[in-house]
Amino acid sequence: MPVSLTLRPSRGLPGDFTCSTDCDQLLALLRRGTSLSLQTLKQFREELKTRKKARLLAVEIKDAVLTEIGYFVD
Repeated sequence: MPVSLTLRPSRGLPGDFTCSTDCDQLLALLRRGTSLSLQTLKQFREELKTRKKARLLAVEIKDAVLTEIGYFVD
């Protein structure tokens, strides 16, 4: 299932980043690039299936993963 991922910097800073991916790739990225629990990822997957917009708030993503998807890390 195709999805559009939007990343927003914390504290309201400018710099939104959007990229296209699919559900499986997104969940793999979240598994290796965050400390989210498997239960949280499972619930998020269900939201992706049932809602037009699914959100994960206040998630820290490793710099290496951000670089891999093309988000510039300074």
